[in-house]
Amino acid sequence: MSTPQRDSVNDEEEFADILEDLRRSWDLGHALRTFKPSVPDTGPPPCSAAELTAAVRTSQHLRYITKEVAVETDSSVEAVEQQVEVILSEMSQNLQMSSIRLLGYGLNKAMKRLFTRVNVNMDGLQRLQPTAQGYPVILMPNHRSYMDFLIISFLSFTYDLPIPVIAAGTPLSKMKLMGEIFRRCGAFYIRRGIGSDKLYWAVLSEYVKTIVRRAYAPLEFYVEGLRSRTLKALPPKLGMMHMVLEPFFKGEVYDITLVPISISYDRVVEESLLAHELLGVPKPKETTRGLLKASSVLWENYGSMHVNIGQALSVREMCEGKIDRNHYNRIPRDLPQKPGEDLQACVSLLAHRVVRDQEQGAVLSPWSLMATVLLQSPVPSLVQEGLPWGALAQRTLWLRGHALAFGARLNWPGGTRESDEVMSSNMSLHHSVVRRRGGRVFLLEEEGFAGRRPTSAEEGVAWRAVAVLMMASHRNQALHVFARPAMLAVAMHVTASRQRRELQAFFVFLLDVFSVEIIFTPGQSAQDFEEACSLLGKAGAIQCCQEEISVTDAGQQTVTFLKTLLQPFMDSYQVVFSHLCEAGVHTFSEKQFVTSVRKLATSLILAGELQTYEALSSDTQANALASLLRLEAVTKLRTAEQTEYSVNKSSVQRIADMLCGKIPLQSVQTAPDSRL
Repeated sequence: MSTPQRDSVNDEEEFADILEDLRRSWDLGHALRTFKPSVPDTGPPPCSAAELTAAVRTSQHLRYITKEVAVETDSSVEAVEQQVEVILSEMSQNLQMSSIRLLGYGLNKAMKRLFTRVNVNMDGLQRLQPTAQGYPVILMPNHRSYMDFLIISFLSFTYDLPIPVIAAGTPLSKMKLMGEIFRRCGAFYIRRGIGSDKLYWAVLSEYVKTIVRRAYAPLEFYVEGLRSRTLKALPPKLGMMHMVLEPFFKGEVYDITLVPISISYDRVVEESLLAHELLGVPKPKETTRGLLKASSVLWENYGSMHVNIGQALSVREMCEGKIDRNHYNRIPRDLPQKPGEDLQACVSLLAHRVVRDQEQGAVLSPWSLMATVLLQSPVPSLVQEGLPWGALAQRTLWLRGHALAFGARLNWPGGTRESDEVMSSNMSLHHSVVRRRGGRVFLLEEEGFAGRRPTSAEEGVAWRAVAVLMMASHRNQALHVFARPAMLAVAMHVTASRQRRELQAFFVFLLDVFSVEIIFTPGQSAQDFEEACSLLGKAGAIQCCQEEISVTDAGQQTVTFLKTLLQPFMDSYQVVFSHLCEAGVHTFSEKQFVTSVRKLATSLILAGELQTYEALSSDTQANALASLLRLEAVTKLRTAEQTEYSVNKSSVQRIADMLCGKIPLQSVQTAPDSRL
């Protein structure tokens, strides 16, 4: 395929629109093109999907676990082996080029309908090549849309790269016809909620490790585990990461190459669906019928997609001096072994590094900055009075300068002279959320079916929240750019202090509280604080010396803006804390918790005491609960029926008071990365 027209982002990374040639070519011709992927010069010999499954079935490790499970469950070995066969049959991929061509044909047509451009950094495509030595390649994209699932496979087919095998959730396998097509396109299916199922863990682990050991194909999985409904990074899940890295820890492969991939959208196809899910509307089941019904999205314009394939990471180089691999040599490799603390810390470090690289590789649209500016205004004002277009444009350009200074990648065609046209075009793309009328920009409330009006004040709040959450999802895509400076801005505001030591202590406290909301690498709070100081210093917003940090006159606007950026999260968490400190709350289930917090937030919004509609989001509520669990202010209780939680009200109240500055700063522990 010829090299498409180049498109620059920040004049650093060169992207090419792969749709340019595809629009001129014959769809069926592309699907039937000759496919000649390169293969490594050395490494294990290639094997079929059936041979891969047979290697898993006969592995010494799985045989050992099979006998253990048979003894523990008082079953015969043959009965347990039959369970293994069922798991493998449900799990295994069956990669076939005929299905790749079929799905490639459909995906080609869909992308040309949905997107104006699909931009890919062409240098990054070379990183998807297998190494000459045959080291395993692990592809690690972020997960923001269902479109993520096969875009890497489509690129691989288009540019003669090895087709990856992809870790997918079992709900996809339940789709009639499509589930089998996905399997033949390289998907292997993993159950959700595996829990303590020892046999399933053993089969899955051995399947993944065999793919890695044999360098069977590039392995693609989402380190975040799930699709992000808020479009910001999720805490990395370490189970699959450990399976992937274990062959290196055991010395079964010399090295492993990790490739972080950032997939960014001007609009995600599911944006309205995601907002409704956050407000408690059940997620539709993945079915073929549902997929066909969703074909109406093909008539919408979703702007551009950017696929930024990041710098490859050598696991060997990243782990140098950090781990003792002799741990695995002390007992036979085939026996189950619990990883040491150094290995667990290394897995966590690598996973967080991948998430950080994904964030830094993300390409922001102008709308992400416009949404960030709009959400700094009260929601009722945006709905009723709107924001003057000139004010929105001016503030967005001001924020654009800061975003570039903070290292963001922006998809901003042309220069500042064309900015008004760029912003107008982006706003038109999001016509379901905002509208420009009479020189002002208004936030649109969700329209009821057939023009139906809300039947209650509470329903009206939910309808308005849909638009807010849709807009917030685009602000969230830019959150990583401003998060560290914003936390320093909050620390300066809440503490009203200039003392560097006190500001750093409160900064670390904020990292602890929002550890699930905004992803930071554990153990690196000192580096994060210094990065925040450096960025605000370069922006001319603060002056730093050895003992003090002060806001400059010119930096007041910047610091105020950044503080306001985190206010929705501060307010949402305070709503959670208020609920947990109510007299009647002692033990609760997660379902009860979400329902009660949403009810409290709705009542506060209606009373005019809360401006933050994001407090209604189930993900924000769940993040606050997870943070309190980590801080040991809430305890998880195991019961026969369901998981319940017990709250330590005094600890929750203390955190709430510290967050708003009611408790003196001396109460905050000052040791880096200390837990409250």
